[in-house]
Amino acid sequence: MSRSNKGISACSDDSGNDESCASGVAGEGTSHLDHEIAQLTKLRSSPHELLSRVIPGGMRLPVSTVRMLVGREGNYSGRGRFSSADGCHVLSRYLPTKGPWIVDRMKSRAYVSQFSADGSLFIAGFQGSHIRVYDVDRGWKVIKDISARDLRWTITDTSLSPDRCYLVYASMSPIIHIVNVGSATTESIANVTEIHYGLNFSSVDDDDEFGIFSIKFSTNGQELVAATSDSSICVYDLGADKLSLRIPAHMSDVNTVCFADESGHLIYSGSDDSLCKVWDRRCFVSKGQPAGILMGHLEGVTFIDSRGDGRYLISNGKDQTIKLWDIRKMSNNATNLASSAISPGLGDDDWDYRWMDYPDYARNLKHPHDQSLATYRGHSVLRTLIRCYFSPSYSTGQKYIYTGSSDSSVYIYDLVSGAQVAKLDHHEAPVRDCSWHPFYPLMITSAWDGDIVRWEFPGSDEAPVPPNKRAGRTRRRGFYYM
Repeated sequence: MSRSNKGISACSDDSGNDESCASGVAGEGTSHLDHEIAQLTKLRSSPHELLSRVIPGGMRLPVSTVRMLVGREGNYSGRGRFSSADGCHVLSRYLPTKGPWIVDRMKSRAYVSQFSADGSLFIAGFQGSHIRVYDVDRGWKVIKDISARDLRWTITDTSLSPDRCYLVYASMSPIIHIVNVGSATTESIANVTEIHYGLNFSSVDDDDEFGIFSIKFSTNGQELVAATSDSSICVYDLGADKLSLRIPAHMSDVNTVCFADESGHLIYSGSDDSLCKVWDRRCFVSKGQPAGILMGHLEGVTFIDSRGDGRYLISNGKDQTIKLWDIRKMSNNATNLASSAISPGLGDDDWDYRWMDYPDYARNLKHPHDQSLATYRGHSVLRTLIRCYFSPSYSTGQKYIYTGSSDSSVYIYDLVSGAQVAKLDHHEAPVRDCSWHPFYPLMITSAWDGDIVRWEFPGSDEAPVPPNKRAGRTRRRGFYYM
């Protein structure tokens, strides 16, 4: 198996394929998740009992792919085809761990990399004022090379509209810009070859300028939600071309924000105050009043990803953990709890995750009011706002979570058992973002070394680039990070 499959246990079934097995090797004190989400995950990714039968009365999991196919052809389930759970059971065993294959190599740090919802496009944003849009189905051809306008420090986030026609990008400025991705112009230079229309997220009451760390389109493409460095979350109405909502949401920088589901009513936010908050736009009691808060992180929250069901989310934290949450466990007396919920973290004002390692003793600390369902450890969240995600619903039933890491690797964990099932090694700098294709066993990772890298199962016939033979690469370590 590839050198990059470090930490993956070998499969042993009758299929004869070189599979990357998702049974994994359990991490520290692995405990099975005893919660409704564990059952939902199993329902989404477990085969029909008649397809999984080896001998009468006997069961074997995970079921061999060959046995699943034989069962389908023999119509053991009575349906004559695989259900979505049967398909997920097969596809989720083929992890995108073969590689690496270089998609692109830039001279500046990669901060953002994401597939479109249908997987046809891929967007990568770099500190050097560049955003590239790749056509996945046409050999990763660059169909849009965007030179950003009024960039401050770096591109902090991008978001593609649901119809894949428009892209917004944000930086450390209250103005985000929108670009027509569907136009015929390949070289999109701000206000030279194309207009990059500015959307102002500041209000008349703002005395100081702020930056935007996170920006997301709503499912219907009519709104944008943003997280700001002045402790607020904002909603911008694109139809009315104005800011429709601004909430002083946290006590520190809001690093991440997203819509909880397709309705757009619920919003999740995460902040350097170590809290995740849930906002329901249908029932604001007063300005700045969340529907509830979720406590458990000891340090700031760098990223949140919703499961898409308006109930579950995961968050990455500077306490070097990912946490899984159920909003039904949130504290509803949010105002009183938030004011008294001082994080029992390091208690060291001199510690800064941007250039200091996390102390070993702190890894064993636990929040006295931890409301999370599960905690996942192994990766590192230092230097920058590392992102984490649920694996795709279509191909895996969301049975995994995956994350970049400041130790230059990508980690994949089993959602239910907490086991580390894969670790991808290629990069030579923090991996800030990574993206799993919505339908295929394909992952793209991006890092501060400027590399955009493809991982697949089973992989193409081209030879991987030796990771340690990168001619002409100059390392520059900046003092300030984000």
